[in-house]
Amino acid sequence: MALDKTGIAKRIAKEVKDGYYVNLGIGIPTLVANYVREDIQVEFQSENGVLGMGPFPFEGEEDADIINAGKQTITTLPGASFFDSAMSFSMIRGKHVDLTILGAMEVAENGDIANWKIPGKMVKGMGGAMDLVASAENIIVAMMHTNKAGESKLLKRCSLPLTGVGCVKKVVTNLAVLEVTDDGFKLLERAPGISVEEIMAATAGKLVIEGEIPEMLV
Repeated sequence: MALDKTGIAKRIAKEVKDGYYVNLGIGIPTLVANYVREDIQVEFQSENGVLGMGPFPFEGEEDADIINAGKQTITTLPGASFFDSAMSFSMIRGKHVDLTILGAMEVAENGDIANWKIPGKMVKGMGGAMDLVASAENIIVAMMHTNKAGESKLLKRCSLPLTGVGCVKKVVTNLAVLEVTDDGFKLLERAPGISVEEIMAATAGKLVIEGEIPEMLV
């Protein structure tokens, strides 16, 4: 059975290590903060100027002035700080973020990512995505394996305008966990009940399969 967005977020949360500074992109990545282990210390950074984000607030406890980059209301943890965008981007461009988790429209087998524009559609701008993918040491993409038409989003080469080149390290989709290697997408885990054959059929880029592929634990 393919994972839903929550399942993807839960699996990615396992990649977050103690002491990490982590930037969460818009969409599925924002859910990750809800599922990080409670016995580790992690600082979540939002490019609009927050360090120390917590889980989403319960209904009725929202503060409209405390939001993430996607304009969703958030909570903050003890010791959290607020600052302007210039300070936020100096953190990002200064390589002080250990892990960036963001969504994508397409990822290529060499680690290229396209996640900001579909030609012909109105967009406000690239935002901080380009800075994040250029500066973080570790980049994990959270995305659906295929688009609404059933076409693969894991490609040999991206067809959409690129956000970053050769920067993605790992992709977690509703079907699989894949590592970007010099040889292509290496299949590490498969979603519960999903076969290797189903993942192969849904992947347009080169897929590397070695040995028995375990089901992911979420």
